[in-house]
Amino acid sequence: MTLKALILAAGRGERMRPLTDHTPKPLLPVRGQPLIEWHLEALARDGVREVVINTAWLEDQFPAALGDGSRWGLRIRYSCEGRDHGGALETAGGIAKALPWLAERPDDVFWVVSGDVFTPGFVFDAAAAQRFAAGPALAHLWLVPNAPHHPRGDFGISAQGLATAVGEPRYTWSSIGLYRAAMFSGVPVGQRMALRPLLDAAIAEGRLQAQLYHGPWTDVGTPERLAALG
Repeated sequence: MTLKALILAAGRGERMRPLTDHTPKPLLPVRGQPLIEWHLEALARDGVREVVINTAWLEDQFPAALGDGSRWGLRIRYSCEGRDHGGALETAGGIAKALPWLAERPDDVFWVVSGDVFTPGFVFDAAAAQRFAAGPALAHLWLVPNAPHHPRGDFGISAQGLATAVGEPRYTWSSIGLYRAAMFSGVPVGQRMALRPLLDAAIAEGRLQAQLYHGPWTDVGTPERLAALG
């Protein structure tokens, strides 16, 4: 099963200043290459062939640095929120804008990963995507153990493998997930909208899956966390 993927790269990266004053956070170097390239390499390795990158802050730097994706065997398209809408549309708004490049039908599924997380061992598993596509869920999230800076986490996981908004233990959303296009059908293109309300609605419907990921994962949210990656 070959899916498309969206890498979220539109944010300003305020907590990373001054590093992000002149460089978008996903283009900051980690272990010898831009952070976003770790995702591009993994997606290509795992069989993805079409990637959309949404951009807003310093967005002209992305095509200059990454080109059309051919060096990874990918086709990259850029969803330019800054040019088209004057700024970032937040996560759900960004997905809705990019949706025509990610899906043709409401039931189509695709990967979404944040451009500012470092997770070198994650596998964009085609078999997991196929299982998700065959079921009724609107999204499938990967959660990680809570870091010291986010001790309360975001979601729990039920015995049935569904995300829960209450209960213990709670884990941190990794910013990696599979999504069904129908989840974003009500979001007008160009509207700023956070993802959490849609996730909460899917939880209420019993249509948000979740699983725990134990591999290396870092939210590269501060200069100190970036420096700690070496």
